[in-house]
Amino acid sequence: MHYADYKTILSPTNGMNLYRGCTHGCIYCDSRSTCYQFSHDFEDIEVKRNAVKILESQLKRKRKLTMISTGSMCDHYIELEEELEITRECLKIIEKYGYGVSILTKSNRILRDIDILKAINEKAKCVVQLTMTTYDEELCRIIEPNVSSTSERFAVLEAMHDAGIPTVVWICPILPFINDSEENLLGLLDYCIRGKVKGVLCFGFGTTMREGSRDYFYKKLDEHFPGMKQRYINSFGNSYECNSPNNAELMKILESECSKNGIIWRFNDVYAYLRKFEVEERQISLF
Repeated sequence: MHYADYKTILSPTNGMNLYRGCTHGCIYCDSRSTCYQFSHDFEDIEVKRNAVKILESQLKRKRKLTMISTGSMCDHYIELEEELEITRECLKIIEKYGYGVSILTKSNRILRDIDILKAINEKAKCVVQLTMTTYDEELCRIIEPNVSSTSERFAVLEAMHDAGIPTVVWICPILPFINDSEENLLGLLDYCIRGKVKGVLCFGFGTTMREGSRDYFYKKLDEHFPGMKQRYINSFGNSYECNSPNNAELMKILESECSKNGIIWRFNDVYAYLRKFEVEERQISLF
């Protein structure tokens, strides 16, 4: 871990990233790509110095309430968050000023902050998003070695529903020839249905690879799936998009199951829901 100085916490579209880098170890991680220009080891987490104060300053200057969303470049509930509690403190600031939040994670550490998330949702709007890729727990431990198991993430869905907090599940990426099966998808969708999720995000069944992330992915394939790297090379070459041959069939299943159970699944509809903040104008207040 190391600290770095930043002038802003929020992007122009109100995205919030408090850490840079990750320790989850997911074998498919796109954030390892060289295009993101990491100047430090990916697991050596860069922490944004004075993040809480900077966020408060930015929120106070805004003229209109809106949704604050976490990016997917890092997970705000990596193990380091247990010690630093920067995410928790920033959520307190978001709640204090009446903003909404949409937060994405793979970790059940988010349950620690359910009190603040509930307070945000009661005052404005809170949506908890969880990535779920692999129903088989043994396989999950290989693909996503340092995160909460899929069943633990399902327990988060249930806890959020009980607290009145809506949820969205990201079913992506799905790795061709590894977890791109009907059985896997139906297991994940069963969790979504039982967890009463608001929406499911899926951009198609497959994964993406770029320079940097491809190297790491292939290294892990050699460790855990002998012969699979060559199958990927033969099938996809150096392509960025690596689509599952089962994509069309799996999309039909996803669309059918979501439609039957009242789950929004068209990504434009899901994104519109995540971005929507019901309060149109901010009441001028002194804090």
